[in-house]
Amino acid sequence: MKWIPALTIATALVGAAVVGTGPLAQPVRGLTAVAGIKVGHHTLTQRPTGCTVVLAENGAVAGVDVRGGAPGSRETALLDPTASAERVHAIVLAGGSAFGLDAASGAVRYLEERGIGVRFGGHTIPIVPAAILFDLPIGDGKIRPDADCGYAAAKSATSDPVVEGNVGAGAGATVGKLAGRERAMKAGIGSAEIQLRDGVIVAAIVAVNAVGDIVDPATGKVIAGVRTEDGKGLADVRTMLRSRPALRQLQRGGDLPAMNTTLGIVATNATLTKTQATRVAQIAHDGFARAIVPVHTASDGDAIFALATGTIAGTVDADLIGWAAAEAVALAIVRAARAATSIAGYPAARDLK
Repeated sequence: MKWIPALTIATALVGAAVVGTGPLAQPVRGLTAVAGIKVGHHTLTQRPTGCTVVLAENGAVAGVDVRGGAPGSRETALLDPTASAERVHAIVLAGGSAFGLDAASGAVRYLEERGIGVRFGGHTIPIVPAAILFDLPIGDGKIRPDADCGYAAAKSATSDPVVEGNVGAGAGATVGKLAGRERAMKAGIGSAEIQLRDGVIVAAIVAVNAVGDIVDPATGKVIAGVRTEDGKGLADVRTMLRSRPALRQLQRGGDLPAMNTTLGIVATNATLTKTQATRVAQIAHDGFARAIVPVHTASDGDAIFALATGTIAGTVDADLIGWAAAEAVALAIVRAARAATSIAGYPAARDLK
């Protein structure tokens, strides 16, 4: 595969933005546009909460970048470029705070039953990193994703276009909590893909559980987040931060800003090393910064995993893959907000005029 000129990637990004920021009537494949990647959700509707499993059954080179002060994760140390594990077989995203990490055990069991994993000591050991978001205040916090949730999500995984909205790890996701729960909104899961030259695809899936606003980078406008005091419009925290009276409203949020953490996975069919995949995950966080205000706070555990299936051989500039990943992440965040539907106490973007 040839090196991809910057002009080519810029052209691809402009085209992708049209798909990602418009009405959701035009579907996208999302993360499953990358061959070899499957996505499955399992939603515990009685709360709601849930988990999302991304399968790479043939293995994928992986990296991760975790930001913010309150991460919750499993097996991320294996993704360090100096660690011996070369490939992962799944990534799990879940609600339920630390309790939700149990979902990864279910995905491990599913893969082991199918003989998928690393052969070591006479056993097949699936490598399944995971990360969680904090959604326990939504509904009954005793209902949490567990191993059965992870197994069910893995079993349902498919290469069909990614289902978006109030599903899986995004089922209990909310945004706009800086001024208190009564002014917050519902978000969920979104996914988007970007097709580059020579068959290279870069895609993302994001579970959006941000403390702040969701901004559409294409227009600069807030589409979900802190609502006005009457609940009928959007306050725009960027404006509130510049106003002393409005700033005092944000400071009344109490412990609600702890209900955070946005989680993402980016994938490409390009061939990358672990070091390059880690770099892609780092650059992809630019997508968080473009579409979430504020982001990476002390009470966030924001994390992005990067997967490279390597089905397209050859050398590619990892920075270019990272730039495309950042754009796909931003588009996925916007789609998550637009695809969400309201739950009790939390209206969605589609509910506001």
